[in-house]
Amino acid sequence: MGVAPKKKSQIKGLGRGLDALLGDAPSDRPAGEDAAGKRELPIEHLRPGANQPRRMFDAVGIDDLAASIRARGLLQPILARPTGDGQYEIVAGERRWRAAQKAKLHNVPVIIRDLTDDQAMEIALVENVQRVDLSPIEEAHGYARLTEQYGRTQEEIAKAVGKSRSHIANILRLLNLPAKARDALAAGDITMGHARALLGATDPDAACAVVIKRGLSVRQTEAFIRESEARLRDGRLGKSRKDKRKSGGNGASKDADTRALERDLSAVLGLDVEIAHSKKGAGAITIRYLSLDQLDDLCRRLMGAGV
Repeated sequence: MGVAPKKKSQIKGLGRGLDALLGDAPSDRPAGEDAAGKRELPIEHLRPGANQPRRMFDAVGIDDLAASIRARGLLQPILARPTGDGQYEIVAGERRWRAAQKAKLHNVPVIIRDLTDDQAMEIALVENVQRVDLSPIEEAHGYARLTEQYGRTQEEIAKAVGKSRSHIANILRLLNLPAKARDALAAGDITMGHARALLGATDPDAACAVVIKRGLSVRQTEAFIRESEARLRDGRLGKSRKDKRKSGGNGASKDADTRALERDLSAVLGLDVEIAHSKKGAGAITIRYLSLDQLDDLCRRLMGAGV
């Protein structure tokens, strides 16, 4: 089943959901297919997609959707592609298909399109990340796959899913969290606001445990991390100055403006910053990091990517 390669610009239309595909129906439509390219198919002729990005389906949500389908019918068609054996593989709409089964529908509205594996996977990814019931971590993984597997820029993804570029960048940054904090976010123990605040912690997992134990709000979490990082930074800088005094260094003679600039830069980056300059005006800035995740985040900031 040969199809022309999908142009890069085509992803822009995916943000409008399946409506973006309705204008692609061929003029020689098969019997039973309407002007929008939609037809009714027996529900047993459909099967889940092999490359479905979503693996978990909320049972309560499926039941609620089934009740809605029983009352109003299946309003949005399922997108599928032929498999050559009289069956069709679902590209987008498996959740609706599962709910339609529960609602005991015999036939469901379907849009049939010849799609390559890559096209089917990309459409399925976009359709899934548009859903409101995805956790932020699931959403982030979806964007990451669109970036890494399909070479999509954050701007293209933003247009495709109807979000702002800053939203895409902020969601992707959540993948910099260590495992325990990511798991807490995926489980709903913390919100995305908590998670974004945790990105500024030296040890996000430890800070996350405190946030959950104390039941802190997002604002309280932000304040807790600011205070914790300030104490940690002051302790390290104090030790550094003490060591320099012992070794004959000039740390104790640093002027107030330089120390203030160090504090400001440290607050912005969430990392220890030290400035050393000579009377001639030359000098160096030292930024200390404690993990590869912190280094990765620093590189993103300095290079203007993903911020």
